[in-house]
Formats: sequence, structure tokens, C-alpha cells
Amino acid sequence: MKIKTLKTVVTSLFSSLAMISSAAAEKIEIKGSDTLGAKLVPQLKAEYLKTNPSLTIDILAQGSGHAFSNLVAGTANIGMSSRKVKDKELDNFASKGKKLVEHIAAYDMIAVIVNEKNPIKKLSLTQIEGIFTGSITDWSEVGGKAGSISVYTRNTSSGTYKSFSGLAMSKKDYGDKCQKLEGNQPICTEVSKNENGIGYVGLAYADGDNYKTVKVDGVSPKISKISKYPLARKLYYYTVGEPEGEVAKLLTWMTQSEEANEIVAKIGFVPTPVAAAAIKKDAETE
Repeated sequence: MKIKTLKTVVTSLFSSLAMISSAAAEKIEIKGSDTLGAKLVPQLKAEYLKTNPSLTIDILAQGSGHAFSNLVAGTANIGMSSRKVKDKELDNFASKGKKLVEHIAAYDMIAVIVNEKNPIKKLSLTQIEGIFTGSITDWSEVGGKAGSISVYTRNTSSGTYKSFSGLAMSKKDYGDKCQKLEGNQPICTEVSKNENGIGYVGLAYADGDNYKTVKVDGVSPKISKISKYPLARKLYYYTVGEPEGEVAKLLTWMTQSEEANEIVAKIGFVPTPVAAAAIKKDAETE
């Protein structure tokens, strides 16, 4: 009886350890965009884990390009991107027999920021293109005080870097003197310190100390203006194939739940239902 009892205890112990090991192994890797990964996704993660404590979620925000390289390599379950996937990236997945699936994370508006001491309140897209391509180099050329313009941009792995080029610069090359930085916050920091500085950031970073946003073609980066703001865009999550299991549950919650949409709005982005309603309203009044 004692031997039988001991076997029962050992079997039960190994079963419990297996269950613990299985729970600990449930891990989701999310990689890519700094725009999504620096603020929004970490707060979504914190809220989600309150009701899913056995889950492990790792976030690595190094730029949108890393979303696709990690997904195709199988080192990420979810890719974060502040730009739409490129055709050549889709071809890379297809060549490996993989299908990329797109999920809208939220809407964003790329805000152009200048130092709070700068008298400039608005810029046209033509002027912005000139500043960031390097053909306009002094603030006096766009109605400001004389002073050499210091231009701050995201680095080349950033989806925002590429999105801004397409939306504001007719896909032209950035000027040689642009200073490339790794995230939204470093751009905010540099512009706040430099009276002649200019940069661009996601809407979540538009409000801060010692810098301000400017109107673009007469339109401010406000949620109510999302259908008219020239630098509005979608933000994305990507998966290889339709998500399953815990990944599917997490993505559904992040993109469809009221709790997640509240966090999206609190961070400063535009929840998809809010953006859709604003776009529809504008379309009906035109």
C-alpha cells in the first residue's frame, strides 16, 4: 500500500509540474514598431495580464522593418508596424510558403513639431517637403526668424520614417543633414532643446514640454480632423497566417475590446471605431 501510495504521489507531482511547465511555456513575442511598442503595446500588455497572469508577453520595439524580418524568421508571433507591408516583403513571405495577415491596431496622425519658442504655427506640405529634403535650410524661407533649420527624423528601420516620406515628401529622399534618431521620444527631446529644431512624431507624442505641433496645410493633428489631416495613417499588427490560440485571443482583445480602445485613446492614438465614425461623418457632410 505504501509503494502504491508513493507512486500515486509521484505521478501527481509530475503531473502538476507538467502543468506548471506548460503554463510557463505559453509565451508571445511581439516585435517591430517603436510607435506602437514604446507606449501603447506595453500598456495593453499590462492590462491584459491582469486577467491572464500565466501568459508571458515579450515586447521588442526596434522599428517596423524588424516586424517583418522577425515574422519571416519565426522569431515573433505578432509584428508591430507603423506602415503597410511592402510588396517585396510580401514576396519574401510567399517565397517561403507563408501568408501574412494584417490587423488594424489603431489610427495615427504624424505630428510635425517645432520648439515652443519658434513663431511658426503652420507649414504647407510643400514647405515640409523642402525642409526634410534639404532644399529649404533656413526658417526665414518659410516666414520664421532667420536661423539654420535643424531637422530630426526617425532612423531608416522605422515605419514612420518611410510613412512620412510617402505622405509628406512625395517619396523623395531625406536631406543629407537630417539627424536620424531611434524613437519618437528622442525627437521630442532634441526639438524641445533646440529653438531651430523640427521633427515628426506619432500623435501619442504630440503633446509635451517645450515643443508644439504646427498645422499642416491648415489642418491640426486632432482626432476630429483625421479625414482631412494630410499625415494621417493606420497602424498595424501582422501575423503569419490567421492567429490561433492565445495569440488570437490577445489580438482580438487588443483590436476589438472596449478596454483596449480606452487605452488606445488614453495613449493618444485614435481607436479604429472612433476614426471610422469621424471619417464617415466627414464624408456625409461633404
